[in-house]
Amino acid sequence: MLFPLTLLSGALLLAAPLAHAQTSSVITSPEALPKAHDRPRVFLGGSIDMGNAPDWQKGMIEALAVDNVVILNPRRPDWNPKWRPEADEPEFRRQVEWELGALESADVIVLYFSPGSQSPISLLEMGLHARGGKLIVLCPPGYWRKGNVDITGARYGVEQVSSLPELIAAVKRRVPAINRAINRK
Repeated sequence: MLFPLTLLSGALLLAAPLAHAQTSSVITSPEALPKAHDRPRVFLGGSIDMGNAPDWQKGMIEALAVDNVVILNPRRPDWNPKWRPEADEPEFRRQVEWELGALESADVIVLYFSPGSQSPISLLEMGLHARGGKLIVLCPPGYWRKGNVDITGARYGVEQVSSLPELIAAVKRRVPAINRAINRK
């Protein structure tokens, strides 16, 4: 009798992760942020440049698809570059307020400074969160303010990586500890 029970227990233990396996979800601006904070949240900040920068977020989303995280993506498909970047422009305000809320709710903030881009908002976001311990930054050679990013990152202990694969790996390393912290609550 013990043998079949042992086999059954082993089978249940093996099946348990599959039964609870979930895929990541992507929340794109201006979608509402989830009320429940029951999974790690990863904000994909960095070069967008009004839609002119490469869509590096797409690769990050694919890489994190099975990590059971909530991905907060500010790159919205309906962005209209004709919206004035002023506080009284309703859709512009909506975007900025979404990003500020998403940054505050994120457990990990990814910032990728694409070579050839300027990304002034990403510099602002780095300044806002440099001391918070949430940032992982990729700033390759060719970014116009690489020196500023590197010096600020070093001063405030920001984790910096040198490639997109390293950026993905750094995010994946943080997820288990964040999950443990969320599950303790």
